[in-house]
Amino acid sequence: MASTFHSIETAKRSLITQTAALNTTGHNVANANTPGYSRQVVNMTAADPIDAVAFYRTTAPGQLGTGVEFNSIMRVRESFLDGQFRNENTSLGGWTVRNSTLEKLETIVNEPSDTGIRTVLNNFWNSWSDLSQDPQDITNRKIVKETTLALTDGLNQISLQLDALTSDLTNNVSLKTTEINSYLQSIADLNNNIVKVERLGDNANDLRDKRDYAVDQLSKIAGVQITELDSGYQVTIAGQVAVTGAAVVPVTADILENAYQAGTLTGGEVYGMIHSRDQYVADYRNQINQLANTLATGDIEITIPAGSVLPSGTVFNNVTYSDANNNRTLTSDLKVTVQGINGLHKLGYTLSGNTPTAGGDFFTTKDGSGTITAGNITLSTDIQNDPNNIATSMRTTGTGTGESVVLGNNSLALAMAGLKDSKFDFGTGLSKPTTVDDFFGAIVGQLGVQTQEANRQAQNAQLLTEQVDLNRQSVSGVSLDEEMSNLIKFQHAYSAAARFMTAYDELLNKLINSTGVVGR
Repeated sequence: MASTFHSIETAKRSLITQTAALNTTGHNVANANTPGYSRQVVNMTAADPIDAVAFYRTTAPGQLGTGVEFNSIMRVRESFLDGQFRNENTSLGGWTVRNSTLEKLETIVNEPSDTGIRTVLNNFWNSWSDLSQDPQDITNRKIVKETTLALTDGLNQISLQLDALTSDLTNNVSLKTTEINSYLQSIADLNNNIVKVERLGDNANDLRDKRDYAVDQLSKIAGVQITELDSGYQVTIAGQVAVTGAAVVPVTADILENAYQAGTLTGGEVYGMIHSRDQYVADYRNQINQLANTLATGDIEITIPAGSVLPSGTVFNNVTYSDANNNRTLTSDLKVTVQGINGLHKLGYTLSGNTPTAGGDFFTTKDGSGTITAGNITLSTDIQNDPNNIATSMRTTGTGTGESVVLGNNSLALAMAGLKDSKFDFGTGLSKPTTVDDFFGAIVGQLGVQTQEANRQAQNAQLLTEQVDLNRQSVSGVSLDEEMSNLIKFQHAYSAAARFMTAYDELLNKLINSTGVVGR
């Protein structure tokens, strides 16, 4: 049998429950635009009835309800969508960095443009063609000198920018490592706090949201695997368990570098940085170095015209051309392989001195030693100091001490100008020799294709990430329209419960004050 005050308790429970629902709705509305927030709901259930099931009981015709109570406040979250979002976010992070790096490489190569390598190369070839028209003209010689310096400076600048980009990517890996460790520590701290709260029987909804948001942010930097244990999230990154409960094992840049090499780091911004540095930048540095080195010293077939006089001691096809062998003057055209522009330049004679002086190396390194690369290639110091040291003639007249250069001869200058259309052997990576211009054009073309593909992949990853996030928000996000509807519903329920309490209060007042008055 229910007590007289039973209905007051029922009304009180209703007021408490509807108040919790109203407070939760207000919390949802307040966090409608908070990143990482999940919609929360009050889990309402009917309270246990006043009469338990038994064979012997009161004469009440049925179990009398005791109202409503809320067991918990829960957040609405779908773990499958969380995992899907993080996978797509990891892909997005990697492709975004790769696309950005390739765009920077396009800026470095600077093609097509009026100041790019293709333009200065064309100016270089044209200057030799102009010099062949008047080999003795000092103005033409200075133009060859300046166009050569423009070419070497352009290659030097590309090399410097590639070095700077490499350094920047390496530094960014270190910066991202610090950011990763910050997120790992945050997740560990949240693990600890969540366990403390939920050990008391509560749901740590907001703390769990913060932890999931930290994992979301971390997933863009590097791929993560999440396992939920009793102690909280276990976070595995780059093949290493970095967080277990409140314990953190910090990652280092070396760990991430080694994980990339081992194939356990396969996505995220850090992966994109290391991949871009070790693949894209390294590849284009190698190709630009190959361009500079082959231009200077790469094998190339040329034909030396009949009548040319080879510098004494020249060796072709195991034949030494010398005065002693009386074979320095060619009686017919001679097809030979020379080592790039340097090799060809050594076959001619300069205008400096009173006796024939063979041209030395046209290109050299800045310190005068080592292999020629894009970073150290420069014009020979002798030519920089005196453009008359540019060899243009391949003919001499007279013999012995009376030998002199045929000053107006332009055979070497013509041969130099002709190298524009000659095929150089660029070594590995190419099935057959090609021109310098075509080799550089292939570099530009390859870069364009890679950038276009990376841009497409980045856009696709962005769309997929946004689509999955929309799906996730449809489950976990706050809809203001829905919350306003709930607000009205809970408000009316609260008002009705309050009205019920008021009605019962009036009933009790009547019972107490208006009955049992006999004898007063």
